[in-house]
Amino acid sequence: MSKRKLSRQQRWRVEKIQAERANRAQKRETDDSEKLAAGEYGAEQPGRVMAHFGRTLEVRDAEGTPVRCHLRANLEGLVTGDRVIWRAGQEGSGVVVARVEPESVLKRPDARGLLKPVAANIDQILIVFAVEPAPHPNLIDRYLVAAESTGIAPVLVLNKTDLLPDDGGELGALLERYAGLGYPVVRTTTATDEGLSALREQLNGRTSVFVGQSGVGKSSLIDLLLPEESLRIGALSEDSRKGTHTTTTARLYTMNAREVEDGELIDSPGIREFGLVHLSEQEVTDGFIEFHPFIGHCRFRDCRHRQEPGCALLDAVEAGKIHPERFASYRRILDSLSAPGAQ
Repeated sequence: MSKRKLSRQQRWRVEKIQAERANRAQKRETDDSEKLAAGEYGAEQPGRVMAHFGRTLEVRDAEGTPVRCHLRANLEGLVTGDRVIWRAGQEGSGVVVARVEPESVLKRPDARGLLKPVAANIDQILIVFAVEPAPHPNLIDRYLVAAESTGIAPVLVLNKTDLLPDDGGELGALLERYAGLGYPVVRTTTATDEGLSALREQLNGRTSVFVGQSGVGKSSLIDLLLPEESLRIGALSEDSRKGTHTTTTARLYTMNAREVEDGELIDSPGIREFGLVHLSEQEVTDGFIEFHPFIGHCRFRDCRHRQEPGCALLDAVEAGKIHPERFASYRRILDSLSAPGAQ
């Protein structure tokens, strides 16, 4: 479908708006340079981006106080979680003058399919699923593949464990399989006072991101972890057993030090659901960590791990070194990405 052409007047309006924005940015940069040269800003100090509003940032200073800052014109692409150098101005505001090289950057594809940074300096991605709505192993695998592609450590969090049968059922057995692969598995419930103990321990000393499908209780968990914050919790439909997203703004939260020591959380609707369309077939393959010892050992260099003779992955499945359900899940993911209309 071709793009609609703009009229001459519309093009003029767009160009006028862009020119005005450029002029404002240039004026702000000139003002900043003059103030910096005149010593009107304080000394450089470290901070961390709590929220991002266009050219304006909310930065947390060393004492934990939020400060509204704007960016120098030569700084682009800052996101929530970035560590920065800023200088205090007058009336409680400030200016960010530099970005500290991030230890990790979480990127998601935008509407055009281009990868865009959405958060920085994340230590772990907590993949939340629940007894209800019942998770499908393929859905968990999709989240794990997406998390592995970021290079940020994934952690599986099973919520609403009070609804599990005493023997753990099929879901308990599934969790043991993932634990056997080396993935940390945390069980939680909001039904008891002790239900979040293991989760709080996992959050100690880390900056975390929660992801997962609607209705698994992410907002409920965050609300309990951040009792002083106001987070709206969406109702879970009794009929459909599916929930709706309720958080709308990317933000860095600091958890209660009495419950989680030095723990922080970034929450954003652009983070919570992971797509895979930006990944190549090889990146999906690499996202299955138990495949790693066998990748590159197939008879044919262009092996696609379907029915080719001498396929190291198929041989590993036959030998019981790769679980057949995980391999079937891998094939379903690849097929879904190559299907017509895949998003």
